[in-house]
Amino acid sequence: MSRLLRGKFGYAVRVVGITQGRKVQSKLLNYNREQINTVLVPVVRYYSPLNGKHAGVLKIPAPTFRISGRGIGMLVARVLRGALKIRYLLLGGAITGGSALARHYEEWKDALPDAKFLEEILPSQEELDAMRAKLLEFRDKIKASVPDFELDPKMLEVSEEKYEQLVQWFKQRLDDAVLAAEQDKEDATGTAIFSDGTTLEQSSCPKEELPAPPSGSSGLLHTLSGEATRATLDRRDSASDLMQHALSFSAMGSAAEKEREKAELLRIRLSQVEAEMQEQKENLQKEVSSLSRENNELRKKVELHAEAESKLEKTTEVLEKDLENAQRENSALRASKSQQESIREKYESLQEELMQVQLKYQKEIERLEKENKELRKSLMLKAGDHINKKKIKKSLIDMYSEVLDELCDYDSSYDTHDHLPRVVVVGDQSSGKTSVLEMIAQARIFPRGAGEMMTRAPVMVTLSEGPYHIASFKDSTREFDLTKESELAELRKEVELRMRNSVRSGRTVSTEVISMMVKGPGLQRMVLVDLPGIISTVTTDMAQNTREAIRDISQQYMSNPNAIILCIQDGSVDAERSNVTDLVSQMDSTGKRTIFVLTKVDLAEENLANPDRIKKILAGKLFPMKALGYFAVVTGRGNKEDLIQDIKDYEEEFFRTSRIFKGGVVNSHQCTTRNLSFAVSERFWKMVRDTVEQQADAFKATRFNLETEWKNNFPRIRELDRDELFEKARGEILDEVVNLSLLSPKHWEDALYKRLWEKVMTHVFENIYLPAAQTDNAGTFNTTADIKLKQWADMMLPKKCVEVGWETLEEEFRSFMERAKASRDHDTIFDNLKGSVVNEAMRRHIWEDKASDVLRVIQLNALEDRSVHDKQQWDAACKFLQESVQEKLTATENTLREMVGPGTKEQWMYWTSPADEQRRRAAVKTELEKLLQSEYAHRNTLTYDELTQVRKNVQGMGVDVDNEFVRETWHPVYRRHFLRRALSKAYECRKVFYAYHQGLEGELGVDCSDVVLFWRIQQMIKITANALRQQVMNREARRLEKDIKEVLEEYGNDRDKKEELLKGRRVSLAEELKRVRQIQEKLEEFIQALNTEK
Repeated sequence: MSRLLRGKFGYAVRVVGITQGRKVQSKLLNYNREQINTVLVPVVRYYSPLNGKHAGVLKIPAPTFRISGRGIGMLVARVLRGALKIRYLLLGGAITGGSALARHYEEWKDALPDAKFLEEILPSQEELDAMRAKLLEFRDKIKASVPDFELDPKMLEVSEEKYEQLVQWFKQRLDDAVLAAEQDKEDATGTAIFSDGTTLEQSSCPKEELPAPPSGSSGLLHTLSGEATRATLDRRDSASDLMQHALSFSAMGSAAEKEREKAELLRIRLSQVEAEMQEQKENLQKEVSSLSRENNELRKKVELHAEAESKLEKTTEVLEKDLENAQRENSALRASKSQQESIREKYESLQEELMQVQLKYQKEIERLEKENKELRKSLMLKAGDHINKKKIKKSLIDMYSEVLDELCDYDSSYDTHDHLPRVVVVGDQSSGKTSVLEMIAQARIFPRGAGEMMTRAPVMVTLSEGPYHIASFKDSTREFDLTKESELAELRKEVELRMRNSVRSGRTVSTEVISMMVKGPGLQRMVLVDLPGIISTVTTDMAQNTREAIRDISQQYMSNPNAIILCIQDGSVDAERSNVTDLVSQMDSTGKRTIFVLTKVDLAEENLANPDRIKKILAGKLFPMKALGYFAVVTGRGNKEDLIQDIKDYEEEFFRTSRIFKGGVVNSHQCTTRNLSFAVSERFWKMVRDTVEQQADAFKATRFNLETEWKNNFPRIRELDRDELFEKARGEILDEVVNLSLLSPKHWEDALYKRLWEKVMTHVFENIYLPAAQTDNAGTFNTTADIKLKQWADMMLPKKCVEVGWETLEEEFRSFMERAKASRDHDTIFDNLKGSVVNEAMRRHIWEDKASDVLRVIQLNALEDRSVHDKQQWDAACKFLQESVQEKLTATENTLREMVGPGTKEQWMYWTSPADEQRRRAAVKTELEKLLQSEYAHRNTLTYDELTQVRKNVQGMGVDVDNEFVRETWHPVYRRHFLRRALSKAYECRKVFYAYHQGLEGELGVDCSDVVLFWRIQQMIKITANALRQQVMNREARRLEKDIKEVLEEYGNDRDKKEELLKGRRVSLAEELKRVRQIQEKLEEFIQALNTEK
């Protein structure tokens, strides 16, 4: 549109509104009014470059706003705020109370007895039902086995008294009959016996008038099934017959003769009746006794049956009660278990948080304590020997034990071996080695197992005399009271734990020495080493080389020419099954330092039929070995719970009463562990006095050789062992961490800005800028860019920025470490340690989770701003766009150069030639460039017609390609064309800032939406870099320092790690020299104390 009139207000101004509308109307006079209104769109601008004098002409009056006073709304807001505070207080109280309730619940739950054992003791419901059914069936069987019977109730009332009454009644009845007969004889005259002329039968009482039997006998007569009634009737018949015979005789002769005959016959008959009565009485008594026996037997059966039924019922009732109790207990247990599970689920999260906080603070306290300890150590190292230390007088055996502890880990390449004396306890497995050592130490300090290998590593026990019976480990300050069984159990558990920890990598035995000190009244001062028992067969749960490893350990300790070998032989097994005797005879063929001990002689006495065999063993005539002395001991009675004093009493009683040892087979000084300990201690100290000075001279020579080597190989370098080198490296690493915190904010922002753009540039070009640039107008460009930016900021951008912050922090810290390597005083021996510490700390360091959320909000707000505020920002955005496009353009041209090969100039100058594929791509590239020249605003894709045209043109040049080959070449060609367009547009947009502010860039034919897009991205990157810089300086740098200190602390406590990272001849020589000096100093101190005691 042409320029407007120039006025006194300055340059021509495009008037948006009525003026512009009139000019357009003047050009459109040939059209009607309705068409003009459809074309014209009024535009209102609130901006004008008019001077201050006339600027108010185009200004719109400012809107007026009414500020309302505080009313009910403010009151409601305050009420809501107070309610929210109350809610937070209640929520905090609930959380605190819940944690306290969870803690009290855990204490209550721990105090409750464990009821799981009831599930194993009490039977289940099915078992109880089956038991009850069996008992009921058994009861029915008992009822069926007893036959049903019925007793006459009157028979049950018969007793001995009733029977005697019945007998008296019979006798009385008989006497009455005899008296009646005699009275009739005296009253008889003439031919008649009775005066009234009646016969005896007629004068007798009728059946109805007979005297009644005694009371109660009538029931008895009926009860006996008529037997007594029949006997009475027979007696009446016999009496009537007697009377008839008497009458017949009286009529035939004289009265006197008849009387005598009659009396004689009556006596005879009476005797017969008495005999018959006696016989019937006996029969009746037999029947009554048999009936009473049967009645008693039946009564007993009934009573037994009743007792069985009552017992069965009681048992059933008891079982039913037990079943009900078990059911109630099971239901209570299930209810309690469900309640516990529900409570556990409710407070599980709070418990975990509480435990995490406690662990966190506990670790922090431990870390502070360790830091304090290390600080004191470093101060002592710097101060040297200026700190006065209080010297405590030690006993000889303690000093000697310290020397042996130092020698346990000593390894020299100068063949200065450890030849100091010690008592080496060897023997077959389960031969009683550990028991002998416990008897000497007077405490059961070692774990025990039935046939299982318990000694898996050498255990060095230093015995010394003291007022209290205690034990302690070399690397621990805790003392175990050996007079308390609870602490003895803890000591055995600790020994077993140390043995298992010493076994690594699938091995069964270990060479690591477990050092222990045992003090007590009456203990003999010596140093004993308990070795694993020698085995013949390797079981499946052992390593394959276990047998060889045990023999190697035993030979290593026995090869010391000054070691005293305590050979333990099991007396309860055959001598031919011994393995240790052959091994000992190989290591000490002369027997000058071997003491033979025969254990379990009480079992040997029971098993051996020939006592001379024990005599031969203790005389040294049975085994092919020699020894200084032979001893027989008893170390137990087969019970692990026996006390040492009980075993001593049993041993003394056995040797006092044994038929073998009592009969003079063995001398008394060869028996008991007490005599053995005296003999071993005496030999031990004799060996120490004879050899310790020679060992000290050997170490003095070794020290001289090592110092000479150090002076020749490492002059002007301080002798620092591995621990001292680690402390020095620790200080240098922490110094670099401090330097990291001294970096300026601008340095952090520049580094983060550069790193951020490197990370997001590809995404910006490929996923945002290129898709938006394919649109037709600026509105669509801005819409597409807004959508892409919103998706990017919501999903990927915050996490990517956090990664950039972490990488920048690592890069800066590593750059400090690299710059430290270039310094003059850098020591290369620390490189491995520093690199490992940095890598481990970076691996552990994790950026805070909430950082990405904070960045998301900041980035979304930054991308929402679409207006460039001043010329300086506009120029910076244009420069940013130019540099970014130029960088991409350079990379695209390099890609094209690789695709098409060298050009004509390069072929002539460098004698290179393109490949066949490169020639074909060059031909396709030429055709595609012609296509883009013909259509400057070409889209990013080729149509099918264009593909066909390019392919035919190339074929006309003698190059055969397909559509896919053309498309592969098209992408870099079009990208270069697009980037060149974007670069030229960036140059043009540098001059149109004021037109952009006035909305006139469209009139100039320039679309600067690209600059606005890159300005938005640039501002977002700057704000993100600033936020990351604050996070790095305020939190992440300190967290990284904390991680580095934790790694250093772990490495400082890990001996293997320090040996892995700090290595070389310089380190090993310093370590060996320090160790030899310590050993020599301790040996000289021990020798001085030994000579003083002499």
